[in-house]
Amino acid sequence: MRRKAILITGAAGEVGQALVQQLADQGTDFLLTLDVRPLPPELDARVTHIVGDILDHSLFDRLVSEYEFTHIYHLAALLSTRAEYTPMAAHHVNVDGTMHLLQLAADQSEWERKSVMFIYPSSVAVFGMQTLENKANHPRPQEWEWNYPITMYGCNKLYGETLGVYYTKHYKQLAEDEPTMLDFRCVRFPGLISAFTVPSGGTSDYGPEMLHAAAQGKPYACFVRPDSAIPFMAMPDAITSLTQLAAAPREKLTRQTYNITAFSLTAEEIAERVRRHFPQAEITYEPDLKRQRIVDSWPIDVNDDAARRDWGWNPAYDAERAFDEYLVPNIRKRYQK
Repeated sequence: MRRKAILITGAAGEVGQALVQQLADQGTDFLLTLDVRPLPPELDARVTHIVGDILDHSLFDRLVSEYEFTHIYHLAALLSTRAEYTPMAAHHVNVDGTMHLLQLAADQSEWERKSVMFIYPSSVAVFGMQTLENKANHPRPQEWEWNYPITMYGCNKLYGETLGVYYTKHYKQLAEDEPTMLDFRCVRFPGLISAFTVPSGGTSDYGPEMLHAAAQGKPYACFVRPDSAIPFMAMPDAITSLTQLAAAPREKLTRQTYNITAFSLTAEEIAERVRRHFPQAEITYEPDLKRQRIVDSWPIDVNDDAARRDWGWNPAYDAERAFDEYLVPNIRKRYQK
């Protein structure tokens, strides 16, 4: 008999490690994690971890024969900056991997006659504001506005959202009253800042990179202009959003994809907060044209009214609390060791 399990892909990444920690602390049912890298030993001891590739179909055929997935948290992805250097690899991971998992979840939903819940983190990268004037004039776009991504990662994520809606609403359904094949739920993350993991290839990483460099007494050259502004979120809120959306009653949800945000800062406003806590911090600006263009295409903030209304989204960390209570104390402690 197959064992019920919650599957987390990309478990060794920034969001993955924090989610595994949270679900394990909550005493959640059997956790099966997957990544091309091993988990840190303290997490590996609390889950069943498989080092493997989401593109390995034979691996998933074996897993499906052994486990009945009740939830899939699909976090595995190649992020925005890395994806621009290897667009075909990004497409394979971000699209082919997502498509394969959605098909797996839809097939299992059909076999079991009950929906598998598929939680999919998307990104602010799905937006493309086209000009700085548009960005200034439309600071809080809604989910369906300005969906003109300029990166492979953004294109991949937007397509993943569309595939999720298709599998939920249309796959093998000839009539409106037919049962849903799977339960796809998506949050669009802003730039995420973690105190416990080192940034790894995201275009919004100049925020956490400033902090990590300052805490080590190293100079930092920011790769965007001082006036560059995008939305951010502290990692604990990102994890809360995933578990909160997963717990929401389906009938309360008015859409499959939700914007979420916590606070918006310019690069210089982040630098000012870093200098407040690390007065000796050396922060300069050396904009990288490619990464600057990507950040300029993202909105200053996003409209997350639907998430607040439908499932009670409300971030615990505004900018002040994120820096003063979460980021600075924990990053300082990391490097004092």
